[in-house]
Amino acid sequence: MRCLVVIPARMASTRFPGKPLVDLAGKPMVQWVWEKAQSSGVGERVLVATPDAEIIEAVQKFGGEAVLTRPDHPSGTDRIAEVAEKVAADIYVNVQGDEPMVEPENIRLCAQPLLDEPSVQMGSVMAVCPENEADNPAVVKVVTDLEGFALYFSRHAVPYPRNPRQSTLKKHVGLYAYRREAVQAFATWSPTPLELTESLEQLRFLEHGVRIKMSVGSAAASGVDTPEQAEEIRRTLEEQG
Repeated sequence: MRCLVVIPARMASTRFPGKPLVDLAGKPMVQWVWEKAQSSGVGERVLVATPDAEIIEAVQKFGGEAVLTRPDHPSGTDRIAEVAEKVAADIYVNVQGDEPMVEPENIRLCAQPLLDEPSVQMGSVMAVCPENEADNPAVVKVVTDLEGFALYFSRHAVPYPRNPRQSTLKKHVGLYAYRREAVQAFATWSPTPLELTESLEQLRFLEHGVRIKMSVGSAAASGVDTPEQAEEIRRTLEEQG
């Protein structure tokens, strides 16, 4: 079964323009992500999908592979849907380009349900949500059914604890694995009511009946949305040598 890891990355960013190429301890951020994806052992290839020639040049310089995509995609999932038109595979794994500290094991866990079971159309990862993040709307929470499929994603701490919680609050780790037909279908659907309300694109899949199998992984380190976060991760990487 052909599996492709895709890293969507673009220079345009409201809060941090050019962040995929910001230097982190001697390497551009996109290279850190690419190396983590490579070390996961998932897939035949790792591709960076970008609308920017600068990113393609940087990826080729460190020995990676990149594909040019349109500049008008509203999300990374839409960008991967274009890659699915150009590069054939059975499974596409979405590793966000602003996650230089992504855990390779989480990438493996994300893809494994699709590799194990042909009926699973989509996979993702969750971890225990610390109490100090429960009310943080930037931390997405997920609830699942008894088989481990996502029931809902929310920026609220769901389920609401009217009674004592019967299970641990779970946070969503932003990795996705899709079968080709699922990610291609996503790009043909208009944004859906729950997706627009929560501003969470994965809800579009649920609203169209695509079940998402959640694997239990480790909590992710912070991604990079601002120059200040980049500086924090730069210090961490330098400390790690």
